[in-house]
Amino acid sequence: MNKEQKTKYISEMEAQFQNNEAVMVTHYQGLTMSQLDELRAEMREHGIKFTITKNRITKIALEKTKCKELSNLFTGATAVAFSNDAIISARILSKFAKTNESLKLLGGIMGNEVLDQAAVQNVANLPTLDEARANIVGILATPASKLVSILLARSKKMSSLSPENS
Repeated sequence: MNKEQKTKYISEMEAQFQNNEAVMVTHYQGLTMSQLDELRAEMREHGIKFTITKNRITKIALEKTKCKELSNLFTGATAVAFSNDAIISARILSKFAKTNESLKLLGGIMGNEVLDQAAVQNVANLPTLDEARANIVGILATPASKLVSILLARSKKMSSLSPENS
């Protein structure tokens, strides 16, 4: 890489670190190109960018961002997932890591919160916003449907007791 390419890489990485709500750092050593392509394709479907990094230059880019605390994770064969949805990102990486032991989740950032390995796993187990909304709607709809069935049953009993039916 020449100096111009390094400068461009640094500015692109700075923008990625600053402009994404979720940054997940992984080690990918041992994955084949087809496995990496499979992971990238799945992540791309959800609007997540998965990038293999150049550690020394990436550490320079990190210095000016909210993600500077992740600098110590950039050793070895490192790749980063950039997204605006930490739950989906962590979930995809976690699921992929279960079937491909060569992918290791190291940590990340969600908003301004630094996550270690365990925290990334916890985030992966959280419901997405849409799932949480569906649960809330289900909880709210259940009592309403019970109330309607009780009222309908009561009205049927009342109609059978009315003098018109005698």
